[in-house]
Parts: sequence; C-alpha cells; structure tokens
Amino acid sequence: MKLARTLIAAAVALSAAGAALADINVGVVLSLTGPGSGLGIPMQKQLALFPKEIAGEKVNLIVLDDASDPGKGVSNTKRLITEDHVDVIYGSGLTPVAAAMAPVTAENKTLQIAGSPVGVPPGQDQWLFRLPQGNDVMAHAMVQHMKKQGIKTIGFIGYTDAYGELWLKAATAEAEKNGMKIVAVERFARTDTSVTPQALKLVSANPDAMLVVATGSGAAMPEKAIVERGFKGKIYQTHAAATPDLMRIGGKDVEGTFVVSGPAVVADQLPDSHPSKKAAMDFVTRYEKANGPGSRNQFAGHSYDFQIVMEKIVPIALKKGKPGTPEFRAALRDAMEGMGRTVFAHGVMNWTKDDHWGYTNETGVMLKVQDGKFVVEK
Repeated sequence: MKLARTLIAAAVALSAAGAALADINVGVVLSLTGPGSGLGIPMQKQLALFPKEIAGEKVNLIVLDDASDPGKGVSNTKRLITEDHVDVIYGSGLTPVAAAMAPVTAENKTLQIAGSPVGVPPGQDQWLFRLPQGNDVMAHAMVQHMKKQGIKTIGFIGYTDAYGELWLKAATAEAEKNGMKIVAVERFARTDTSVTPQALKLVSANPDAMLVVATGSGAAMPEKAIVERGFKGKIYQTHAAATPDLMRIGGKDVEGTFVVSGPAVVADQLPDSHPSKKAAMDFVTRYEKANGPGSRNQFAGHSYDFQIVMEKIVPIALKKGKPGTPEFRAALRDAMEGMGRTVFAHGVMNWTKDDHWGYTNETGVMLKVQDGKFVVEK
C-alpha cells in the first residue's frame, strides 16, 4: 500500500512537471521607472488584462523593469533567456533599450516583439518585429499634412539617441520628396531639463513649422521652450507624444499642436468604415474600464495588439514544437512572418519575411490638441 501511494505521488509529480514544461513563458522588459516610465507603465497596465491561457496552454508573464536604461535592458534580456527560458520577449517601449536588446535576442534565437519603432542594421532583424508604426510610415502622414498646410521649411528638435536619429532621417527624406526642407536641427538628451539654447537657435531660424521628437512626458518640455521663445508657427509631434502627458504637462502651450498617431487613441472618432474601429474600441473600452475614463494611451494600445499577435501565432507554433524548446521559438517567429493581414487597434498589420515593420502608409492618423484633448484632423 505504501509503495502504491509512493508510485501515485511520483506519477502526480511527473504529471505536474510535464504541465509546467508546457507553460508558455513570456518575458516583458518595460521602462517602469526613469524617463521612459510614462510609456512603460501604461503598457504594463494593459498587460494586467492579458489572458492566463492561450490555446489551452498556461501563459506566464515575467515582467522586468529596464529603468529606462539600455544596459539594464540587456541584463534583463539575458536573465529572461538564460534563467527563465522564455519563449518570446515583449519590449522595450523605449527605442534605445529595444535596440540594445536586439543583438541578445538574435544571438539566442528568441523572438523579440518591440513596443518601440526600433531600427537595426539591414539583415539583423530576423528575430525582431515591431508593434509601433515605423517612422517612415508616420513621417509620410505628417508631411502630407504639412503639405496641405503650405509648409515649406521645418525646424527639428529631437533626442540625441536612436529615436531622434531615425525620425530625422525619415522626416528629411519625406520633406525633400515633397518640396520641403529642414532648415535647422537641434538635439537634446532624454535627461535634460532645459533646452533654452536649442530653442533660441530654432526660433531664430524662423521655419514655417517645428518638429519635436520626444516621448511621453518628455515631449512637452521642448515645445514649451519653443513657444516661450515666441515661435508662432505650427508645431508637430511624433506618435511617441500621443499620450495625455503632453496636455497634462504642456497645458496651454501645446494647444493647437499636431500629433501623428495610430488609430487606437481616437477609437471613438474613427469612421465606422475604418478597419481598426472595432479593435480600437475594444481596447479603449477594456482599458478605461480598468483604469478610468480618459486613460487610453498609445503605448497601452501596443500591449493590446501584442495580445492579438500571441493569440494568433501560438496555436500555429504549437503544431511544430513544445513551449520551452528551440522548435517552438522558431515556430513563433515563422508564424509572425506568415500570419497575413491582421487588424490591430493601431492599424492593419501584414508582416512578411522581408518586412518586419508591416504597416502601410495609410496607417498614420493626424490629431490636433484642442481644448486639452486629441481631435482627429479631418
């Protein structure tokens, strides 16, 4: 009898071990502290609504704070891969952090789904996919709007890091194609608390419009500096500024600002014919039920879309491998490339083997800050 009980206990333990091996482990690297916390915290809040199971398999989210630091992002990534044996990594929401993580995920053949428009050298994004719209796509929407406004000259102020550099490249190319010119370029660090010298130089150049390239709460500071120095032209912000923090911190100084965005944050203003209307409304309804009216956020929308991705690729990957194995990780990546047209809260995605960005030029939505709220430009 004692032997029978022992055998039963062993069988139960073995069964439990087998079930644990089948769990899908998802590593999450977000900026929950530091300058990027305005992006990371909303992304984490949406992940609180993430399903506990997908395709009958338990899903474990392992969330680590990168503290808005690329080095910390790298160490977190290494830990998730070597100690937690994750099947996929979501993050980071900061471009410099996601860029630092990319070589680690590639070396270890682990799928990385970035929550930022991170660029890597050509041919080095085999394991990297992006949930945000590419800067080229968003610059297209912005410059087309500038063209309608009769803008010919542009002043640029942006971060000294990869996000600023990629936007400068994209905006310059789009501007030149449309008969416009960037006549002044100034940079600042994410940790800077003042850009007075840069603002003075930009205002003295007297461009028709200013393009501010910054993220979250950090986007308001350079715009306020420009306005306080007497600039009366039009001001544009990137999709990284499409958060309530822009109005909360910028106040009256950001009234009238044009912001390019994905459709998620203006779900209720989209026409019924818009392909993302249903998904965007579902995101907004669920997020604001959990976090309060008006709390919707561009970056939280990426976490919502991450769930859509996982619910589509996991059932496909399970046919080729078991969670926790190289076969499963490779199958997840392959499923991303072959998932086909998929409607997100942020637009329509169609990743392919040759395109790990996925969005088209029709993606960007132009918003205007009006009475402290984002309003879709008609």
